[in-house]
Amino acid sequence: MTSQITTAEDLQEQKKKKSFLLRTARSPREALLQRVALGFLEFTSNKLALIGALIVIGLIIVAIFAPTIAPFDPNEQNLSIALQAPSSAHWFGTDEYGRDIFSRIVFGSRITLYIVTLVTVTVGPIGLAIGAFSGYYGGIVDVIVMRITDLFLSFPSLILTLAFVAVLGPGLEQAVLAIALTGWPQIARLARVEALTIRKTDYVAASQLQGASDSRIIFRDIIPMCLPSVVIRVTLNMASIILTAAGLGFLGLGAQPPAPEWGAMTSTGRQYMLDSWWVVTYPGLAIMVVSLAFNLFGDGLRDVLDPRSN
Repeated sequence: MTSQITTAEDLQEQKKKKSFLLRTARSPREALLQRVALGFLEFTSNKLALIGALIVIGLIIVAIFAPTIAPFDPNEQNLSIALQAPSSAHWFGTDEYGRDIFSRIVFGSRITLYIVTLVTVTVGPIGLAIGAFSGYYGGIVDVIVMRITDLFLSFPSLILTLAFVAVLGPGLEQAVLAIALTGWPQIARLARVEALTIRKTDYVAASQLQGASDSRIIFRDIIPMCLPSVVIRVTLNMASIILTAAGLGFLGLGAQPPAPEWGAMTSTGRQYMLDSWWVVTYPGLAIMVVSLAFNLFGDGLRDVLDPRSN
């Protein structure tokens, strides 16, 4: 009897949820809630995207609680246990200085998250603003901006990043700035294409007839409509940001020793990889897993935010 009551209550609750999602919205707030709920359901139905999101969330948690999770100081040296194989004491083994590799990977997540976050919050708004202004005004403004963008895009991003690092010098902040300088053109070109389409819509024409200024139209009418595509592009770019930062660290141009940066750890471990495979394997796996997670997460966001992909 109890199970029947519970089942009936569950069915009633499901009907309420279904009616909320399918009924006509009664207010802008309800319409927004419906869209968020439908997007969440669609995202969670994509198992690969959900796995990617969980790994990204795990990366954030590990970065925040790194001192608690890591069993050892990432820079503590003990030459008596150098190049020790994985064991119950050192899960991922030790490196050539006897430092615990697991602890260094855990603290290295902070560096990776720092690079991704700083580059994203720099590249996203700059590229979006440049592309929106270029697409809205068109004409000579669009020609000049796009030729500058084409100049940046004509070089492979890694080569151009290396050129900027050669000028700025090695270091974590310099690497972040170099990656940001090469990352905005893709966002600008995408936002420009969106703005070219949006500026021809009726609601933009209505705003112009009402006497709205160009800056008001760009920031209130065009940029919000460009955001979904830009968010998708920025999320998918996070994987390439991680790989570029790891490449700079591998070449000794990113975070400097003794910082536990995954690319630098891979670089120093390659000379021991034949006899001590764990020194290079675990940092490499960390780079691969996190990059893949951001790609899966970005694909899931694209399915939710971009209706043209469905």
